[in-house]
Amino acid sequence: MFVQVTMELLRGMGTMLQIFLLTLVFSLPLGLILALGTMSKFKPLSRLIQVLVWIIRGTPLMLQLIIIFYGPGMWLGHNIWGGNEAGRITATVVAFTINYACYFSVIFRGGIEGIPAGQREAGQVLGMTRSQIFFKITLLQMVKRVVPPMSNEIITLVKDTSLARIIAAQELTQRGYSFMKSAGLVWPLFYTGLFYLIFVGILTLLFNYIEKRLDYFR
Repeated sequence: MFVQVTMELLRGMGTMLQIFLLTLVFSLPLGLILALGTMSKFKPLSRLIQVLVWIIRGTPLMLQLIIIFYGPGMWLGHNIWGGNEAGRITATVVAFTINYACYFSVIFRGGIEGIPAGQREAGQVLGMTRSQIFFKITLLQMVKRVVPPMSNEIITLVKDTSLARIIAAQELTQRGYSFMKSAGLVWPLFYTGLFYLIFVGILTLLFNYIEKRLDYFR
């Protein structure tokens, strides 16, 4: 039974990693775009994005996931995601990407605005273009500033992947829960927690290493 549980949880871990990695790939650049949008001098655009971020951050991720997965089927008469596992994972990634991009945008904006304006002005004096100032001065310092709060959000994302079970995606927690439901076993749930702890521990060590490597502006 232990081997069977382990293999099942490893399959769930694969689904969890898929959701986790795809969410990061899409939400990080989208979060930066949203951050730049909120700082835009074109007020209608900045206000619109600010309202979007406020709504997403002010409502539960679980609710957003349910709406994104079940909403199109109720409004359009058919489920655009399909009834298979791939469709459930896709819907989860879409919901998570929108949610985390809004959180990341706030972190990015704080990192950009926290850089003294004098440094950008110095770049202008040196004849640098706006894009050169952003990529060679602002971006490098922003990365250093945002890594600590960003690491907290990314670790939270690991645990939030368990919400995918709400729409019956076969991720790690759902796999562990299935043994309690079918065989009345509780220990697979504790075993499931061990998988999360190990992965979060690895990420914590990785972010500690990154923070030390980024200590170039001290």
